[in-house]
Amino acid sequence: MTSGGIFDVPQLEARLAEFDARMAEPGFWNDQRMAQAVVRKRNDIARLTGRWRELADRLADLRLLWEMAVEEADDSVEDELRKGVADLDAALHAFEIERLLSGEHDQKNAIMSIHSGAGGTESQDWAQMLMRMYLRWAEARGFKAEVVDLLPGEEAGIKSCTMTISGPYACGYLRGETGVHRLVRISPFDAARRRHTSFASVLVIPEIEEEIEVVIRDDEIRVDVFRSSGPGGQGVNTADSAVRITHLPTGIVISCQNERSQLRNRETAMRILRSRLYQIYEKKREEELEELAGEKKEIAFGSQIRSYTFHPYQLIKDHRANLEVGNVQAVMDGGLDVFIESYLRSGKSA
Repeated sequence: MTSGGIFDVPQLEARLAEFDARMAEPGFWNDQRMAQAVVRKRNDIARLTGRWRELADRLADLRLLWEMAVEEADDSVEDELRKGVADLDAALHAFEIERLLSGEHDQKNAIMSIHSGAGGTESQDWAQMLMRMYLRWAEARGFKAEVVDLLPGEEAGIKSCTMTISGPYACGYLRGETGVHRLVRISPFDAARRRHTSFASVLVIPEIEEEIEVVIRDDEIRVDVFRSSGPGGQGVNTADSAVRITHLPTGIVISCQNERSQLRNRETAMRILRSRLYQIYEKKREEELEELAGEKKEIAFGSQIRSYTFHPYQLIKDHRANLEVGNVQAVMDGGLDVFIESYLRSGKSA
């Protein structure tokens, strides 16, 4: 690792200075959303450069210890040096992986959905096995995982589940799991003990903080008042208490005449209008999240990203990186890091 090239520490520290100067400008906090985004970027860079300096200091200390041991012909620190080098190597590896998690949403928590596909009860059991695998992975990392929605299968397994996985870079680590997962095994549900192929899909999207604030400007609405009418069109009130609000940008029209008070009817109509606009914003956000999730594929043969073979041999193969792992049980117990790192290194996550 050097301070030049891809990871240029002086350049990053110059950017830190720019962010600090910007944050010191008058009125910086007037736009809270912009300010928070700048602070997040600034803190990300500070964390990376700080981590780099820490690793560089550890390397310098080990080098000094080694030079002193050589100069004094002292082999009593050999074990300390070996352990220090091994620990530093592991820390550098973790730092390298963290640097690959540079996507816009990588730092966020993850929302994972698992759906059973072709294969009936077999695929439903497979979907549950995948759910357990990801829960074990999250547990091993110290992440918080919570199943927020679960639809059980008729006989066994699950038809679908949705869970939130919270922890540093949870979305970045897991988004490469999006796709179809294929299982080949001897079916525990087949009395004839035949081999079956099952499919399940995994979808990972970032957990987006609630940032939508429905603001309706006065110049965006037209308010009309009219007399409330009863059966047959007869006037209920002699006063113009009913309210009709038209949202000009969208053309949404909300009317309310339930209350005798014009003020109460207006408040109710505005509350309904805000709810309608919020639905529109939510739909737009869902479309953006679907874009982030990538192209959806059929949950069947030919579209899998990974195959898990339990019989006639044991092998898990990631088809994107052509990576094969023989320790099936370790992977099903949450040992996914080899696949996650392979995906990140491939550059397909960029």
